[in-house]
Amino acid sequence: MKISDIFKNGIYKKNSIFIMLLGLCPTLAVTISLFNGIGMGISVLAILTMSNILISLLRKIIPAAIRIPAYIGIIAALVTIIEMLIHAYIPSLYVSLGIYLPLIVVNCIILERAESFASKNNVLHSAFDGMAVGLGFSFALILISFFRELLGTGTVLGFQVLPASTNMLVMILPPGAFLTLGILLGVINHYLNKKKEELENE
Repeated sequence: MKISDIFKNGIYKKNSIFIMLLGLCPTLAVTISLFNGIGMGISVLAILTMSNILISLLRKIIPAAIRIPAYIGIIAALVTIIEMLIHAYIPSLYVSLGIYLPLIVVNCIILERAESFASKNNVLHSAFDGMAVGLGFSFALILISFFRELLGTGTVLGFQVLPASTNMLVMILPPGAFLTLGILLGVINHYLNKKKEELENE
């Protein structure tokens, strides 16, 4: 498999949120601000890359019968390290992400990449896969949180961009998360279907 194909699949062809619809719980919960979206995205990117590397390195050592508990143990150790670093150096992000930071341990995106890719491929390809999927996840979170913060509070990263009179507070509430995701999914699916039709007509 080419590294370019790995990046294409991870970032947009098989984007974990917009295409595969995985990891929606933290996606909908933490994207009330761009700061949160960036923080969660970078955290998952780091954990995905490191867990893929470690699982690929140990894939021939871990017995098949206990592979899932072993994967969870590796991911849990990495999540604990990231959580402690964020708590120490970015306490405001630690408070904002709350329970969703330690819950990265059971994020289905990370477990899915461990089982379907890292456990079957070499370290280099697994590292790039982790980075690609992490970047795709981060992109989706940043896009959703950008629109939710902008339309909900009129700010971007805390800086006032739109007048307060235009704020739609529903966008930073749970219904706003579903609304934003639904609209983005609709736009993306429309584009993909149009692209598919153009290819079929050629």
